[in-house]
Amino acid sequence: MAKRRVVVTGLGCITPLGVGVEVTFERMLRGESGIAPITAFDAAAFPTRIAGECRDFKTEAFFPVVESKKLDRFTQIALAASDEALKNSKLKEAKFDPTRVGVLIGSGIGGLNEIERMDRVLIERGPDRISPFFIPKMMMNAAAGQISIVHGFEGPNFATASACASASHALGMALRMIQYDEADVMIAGGSEATITPLAIGGFCALKAMSRRNDDPPAASRPFDKERDGFVMGEGSAILVLEELEHARKRGAQIFAEFCGFGATADAHHITAPKEDGAGPQRAMAIALKDGGLSPDGVDYVNAHGTSTEYNDIVETRALKGLFGDHARKLAVSSTKSMIGHLLGAAGAIGALVSTLSVARGVVHPTRNLDHSDPQCDLDYVPREAREMRVRAAICNALGFGGHNACLAFRAHTRG
Repeated sequence: MAKRRVVVTGLGCITPLGVGVEVTFERMLRGESGIAPITAFDAAAFPTRIAGECRDFKTEAFFPVVESKKLDRFTQIALAASDEALKNSKLKEAKFDPTRVGVLIGSGIGGLNEIERMDRVLIERGPDRISPFFIPKMMMNAAAGQISIVHGFEGPNFATASACASASHALGMALRMIQYDEADVMIAGGSEATITPLAIGGFCALKAMSRRNDDPPAASRPFDKERDGFVMGEGSAILVLEELEHARKRGAQIFAEFCGFGATADAHHITAPKEDGAGPQRAMAIALKDGGLSPDGVDYVNAHGTSTEYNDIVETRALKGLFGDHARKLAVSSTKSMIGHLLGAAGAIGALVSTLSVARGVVHPTRNLDHSDPQCDLDYVPREAREMRVRAAICNALGFGGHNACLAFRAHTRG
């Protein structure tokens, strides 16, 4: 059976730069930062005291108080982002079969806010004071389940967890569901909300995060030789994926074609990437082959670009290994330079940005790239956005555990 073509017809997001796609992307194009001192808890005792919080997201604007208490923050922001994506797609204004619409949401950690809150309740007040909503709030599949329940979507529904590659795996699996006729529409992406004492403390213990507390907007510095670690972010990005003819029949706006997905493993180390970059290189090669793309047909790479010493070098090495001489012609930028690392949701915001870059012919800059690392010597679109034709774009996500995932998008044509 020939694979069915899949297009992106809806976009939604909640990020440290704002609520909604337009405000987020406009601020990205201006190179603005959403990173600031942590307000979610008192971080005075922590080596890292900065993060990318979704400060403009107010639960009361989206949920009645009684409902918000039943939802962990990561589910709240996923529901809000999916609402925008569905309105954007106008799917619910058309006739559709709910059994052919699925939901697939990735998260690296899930309901950590609720886990920490109920742990305190257990210790301070005893087991009989644990909330009956605890398990439904903290489970990692809560976001996917709640989106399905709210909107009545009865198709494939589950969650993916592969650390920082979680959302990319969710989107990749959603692509396959439509390609092989298991669904006509998939609501897919990722959500993460882990700016909590335990998460910040854990990553501090790994010595993985920036300690540039005196200048938060300058802390996330992908590919810059003065980088000193990543910055935690939170947020959600959701894409409405649709079979091409299904979208055409209802007159849907088509942003881009989602054409390829590749996934590999380093089989090397639980946190460190394999230095030769072979795993990410193979993931990118698989995504291009799946999408029918040649390396010289790709114009933009939304890099994983974490601002950690080894990741940036390894990803650069992988790009050079796959693209050869064409690597010098690629525009490569890191969204994390402005919003921090959204962990399990990172691949989803990267996919959203890649889709918009293809659709609008513009790529956002890499912020804070002031002193290039000699080992990171590609065109990372330093400091200023660039208008350019983007025939095809890829989005990389590399997660703890050695998980590598790549998504490929191309300009939509009627062929």
